[in-house]
Amino acid sequence: MIEQLFDTLLATITDVVPIAVIIFGFQLVVLRRPIAHLRQVVMGFAYVLVGLAFFLEGLELALFPLGKLMATQLTDPVFLFGEEAAGGLSNIDWTAYGWVYLFALAIGFSTTIAEPSLLAVAIKANEVSAGGIGVWGLRVAVAIGVALGIGLGVFRIITGTPLHWYIMAGYVVVVIQTIFAPRAIVALAYDSGGVTTSTVTVPLVAALGLGLASTVPGRSPALDGFGLIAFASLFPIISVIAYAQLAEWRAHRRSA
Repeated sequence: MIEQLFDTLLATITDVVPIAVIIFGFQLVVLRRPIAHLRQVVMGFAYVLVGLAFFLEGLELALFPLGKLMATQLTDPVFLFGEEAAGGLSNIDWTAYGWVYLFALAIGFSTTIAEPSLLAVAIKANEVSAGGIGVWGLRVAVAIGVALGIGLGVFRIITGTPLHWYIMAGYVVVVIQTIFAPRAIVALAYDSGGVTTSTVTVPLVAALGLGLASTVPGRSPALDGFGLIAFASLFPIISVIAYAQLAEWRAHRRSA
């Protein structure tokens, strides 16, 4: 385990050093100004390297295997339909996958709340809006969108319906919402959809999709196992804009 942690630390250094070179290079060569609080900055980079290494190693040792195991067990036909499913299933009843839908909703919500990139965006949004955008309000709105998106994506895999139907319909909703949404929230909502597909969410969601496509009769992991991440990127846009529209409506109602 120590050797794996050391390898992860080296990989993290390889990933972070180019960022540091660019930042320090522009500061010293292009701007030609000294780096303020150099000791604190260097210590901060050291904390980032060590923290990322422990974080990634923890994901690899605990969260990823647990997520894959849960996805495989919950989508096992024997668990869903009993021992009679051991010989194979001829018909798919999407209503029998209730535990899978619940797990998809729960894992989508919880991984999004734990997503470091979303936390960073929420904190910055709170700062620039002078507290107008709450950190927890934005995180919960995004998490609800991811949960609903992954739940709908799981339904798509089970039923075998085409992915592009859902994506096209979803972006039609986004375009309509964008027309009527408050201007201040549109760009943040679009960014919120992007930051959900990061370190914590992607591996667990991908494991769920592949596990489900591998166990549902008639589904192909290569054709049906992917696509959940697209749902996790699309539906937070809808939920964040809806959250802003609801807040605006409530504010107008109070002032009326």
